[in-house]
Amino acid sequence: MEYAEFLHQKAQLCGDQGFAPTFMPDAMFPFQKALTEWSVTRGRGALFADCGLGKTVMQLAWAANVCDHTKGRVLILTPLAVGPQTVGEGDKFGVPCTQVRDGDISKAGPIVVSNYEKLHTFDPADFAGIVCDESSILKHFTGATQKAVTRFSCKLPYRLLCTATAAPNDYIELGTSSEALGELPYSEMLTRFFRQRDQKGQLQEAKQQAFAEKASKHYGRLSFRVSQTIGEWRLKHHAVRDFWRWVASWARACRTPSDLGFADDGFLLPALEEHDHIIVPETPPDGFLFTVAAFGLAEERKERKRTLQQRCKFAAELVDHSEPAVVWCHSNAEGDLLESIIPGARQVAGRTPDDDKEAAYRDFADGSLRVLVIKPKIGAWGLNWQHCAHVVTFASHSYEQYYQSVRRCWRFGQKSTVRLDVIATEGEKRVLDNMRRKEEKARAMFSELVKHMHIAQAVKRNDINHKTIEVPKWIR
Repeated sequence: MEYAEFLHQKAQLCGDQGFAPTFMPDAMFPFQKALTEWSVTRGRGALFADCGLGKTVMQLAWAANVCDHTKGRVLILTPLAVGPQTVGEGDKFGVPCTQVRDGDISKAGPIVVSNYEKLHTFDPADFAGIVCDESSILKHFTGATQKAVTRFSCKLPYRLLCTATAAPNDYIELGTSSEALGELPYSEMLTRFFRQRDQKGQLQEAKQQAFAEKASKHYGRLSFRVSQTIGEWRLKHHAVRDFWRWVASWARACRTPSDLGFADDGFLLPALEEHDHIIVPETPPDGFLFTVAAFGLAEERKERKRTLQQRCKFAAELVDHSEPAVVWCHSNAEGDLLESIIPGARQVAGRTPDDDKEAAYRDFADGSLRVLVIKPKIGAWGLNWQHCAHVVTFASHSYEQYYQSVRRCWRFGQKSTVRLDVIATEGEKRVLDNMRRKEEKARAMFSELVKHMHIAQAVKRNDINHKTIEVPKWIR
């Protein structure tokens, strides 16, 4: 074996396991066709495309090609209430699919659509491929859904993951996605590309990060170093390029078509007007002369509970107009109160039956319902509400939920300027600051992801000029 071949085997680059596509909807944009062609040729891959870039039509075209090639079926898994939207898109682009809720596919067509909660009713032997829409649901490597999906798909030859928020700063999600695709398992990804940090290293990194964040505030720009860690693990310094090269071998990421080298015509977002509202509580907490920033989750919960009436009343005043609006809450108490004080509002809660949830989504989308009150963890994934240009939410530590909730309305296809109102109290300043910090970090990390993928693809095409290196005698 030649030494170059030995090194290539060590690179862990994922090869193509698919085939040349034979079908492509004419209405697709060039960048969508390029991504679909890559994913079909790849066979097992992930599309990290931002909200509104057409992941639904791409996964439908992928499924149609797999069905035609294998003469078998493909299962598309979606969040609740996204299934009917997927079926509608299939009719629009000439890719018919059938929504099945009980696992009975005897009367279904080649492409079957269902939600993650019904996965246990299906038999993997009945399918040749699987699509996981909003696959960020797989990010928790100890979660029941992640294990169920990975087990179900492990014997299927064709697999596709689609999500807009594969958090690039969350290496756990990259590991679980790789495992679901049949590439490196999460644990093996850690041992190959990461190393455990000792206490001295953690302290040094914490000091560097604190200094950099302080400098970024002083100079008014994002200048802090992107952290590349998972808890007690950090990405090996010499493995950074190889790690992203490995990710690029099974995933493609873009926030605009220009990330892939295409024109952004028709994919320019309208303006987003962000308004942070800091509410001064009417009374300070018990034992205090004035309100201070809450420290820790317990104190934050107490702060939200004692300011419940004031925050919800302010949110109701913000949506006191005639245009559509969505109000995102984080607790049942908030949702119940908002529904009662906002005229004509309807709440979708965890206790709401599935049929009623879908009816509420449908009524809100067609304009029958003006104000929808909902939690991000229930309805922040996969739904298209471009008709709505007003989003109200309360401060939260979860950047992913915040991002997804905003992007239900602020997405490609939106024609109006979107107003975003974020409500927090004086005691929740730490929560709001943390959310903004995560927002800046996520932007920087996604830019890093796209950059490294461009480099990896260039290396694969041999577009990068390599310097001549003298080979040591012991290798000769």
